[in-house]
Amino acid sequence: MSSIKIAASILSCDFSRLADEIKKCEASGIDFLHIDVMDGHFVPNITIGPIIVEAIRALTKLTIDAHLMIENPFMYIDKFIDAGCDIVTLHAECYGKLRAHSNGLGKFPKEIDKIDAEKVRKDIRAIKAKGKKAGLTLNPGTPLCIEEVLEDLDKVLIMSVNPGFAGQKFMPEVLPKIKALRQIFKKDIEVDGGINEQTAPLAVKAGANILATASCFFHSNEPKALVKRLKNLKQ
Repeated sequence: MSSIKIAASILSCDFSRLADEIKKCEASGIDFLHIDVMDGHFVPNITIGPIIVEAIRALTKLTIDAHLMIENPFMYIDKFIDAGCDIVTLHAECYGKLRAHSNGLGKFPKEIDKIDAEKVRKDIRAIKAKGKKAGLTLNPGTPLCIEEVLEDLDKVLIMSVNPGFAGQKFMPEVLPKIKALRQIFKKDIEVDGGINEQTAPLAVKAGANILATASCFFHSNEPKALVKRLKNLKQ
C-alpha cells in the first residue's frame, strides 16, 4: 500500500455545495480535509473559522486538519478542537521574531530565523492535552529552524507558496528544505501550495508523504483517478 496520503484543501471547493464536495472527497479516497484558516493579519486574506469546521464535522468522519494561519493561535486552539478538528497545525512564524520586512500590519509573507521553542511546546501541549495531533508549518522564506521541537510534533507542513490564496505556483526552492527535514524527521511531512500532477512528484521525491491539493483536486474532471495517481507516486 502506498505511503502517500492526500489532503483536500476545501479553500477551493464550491461552498454552495459543501456537502456534495465533501462526499466527493470521501468517494475519491481523500485522507484528510485541510482547512485553511486565515485572519487577514498573518496572511493577506480572510477565510473561515470554527463554525465552518463544526458544519463539516457533522457531514463526515474524515480527519480534519485546521491549518491556523492566524496571529495568536493559542487563543483559538480549544475552539477549533471543540468544533471537531483532529489535527491543529500551527505556524512557526508565530513563535519567533519576525524579519524586518514582514514585521507590521500588512507586511507579508511572515518570516523568522529562529523559534522560541518553549512557546511552541506550550501550544503543542495544549493540543495534545485534548487528545489531538499537533503540526507546525514553515513558510517558504523561513529556514528549517524547528529542530528543537521536532520530537514533540506529529507532522511538519512545508509551504510551497507564500500563504494567503489558492491557485499559486509551486516554489521549487523549498525542495532542499523538505529533503533536509526528511533526514532528521521520520514522521509526516506535508507540502501545501501549487501541488498538481507535475509538482507532486518533486515533493514526494524530496521526502513528503502528505500532499495538500486544492484547485487540482476540486477542479478535476476525474478526482478519484487523480487521487489514485498521486497516492501511487514513489518516494
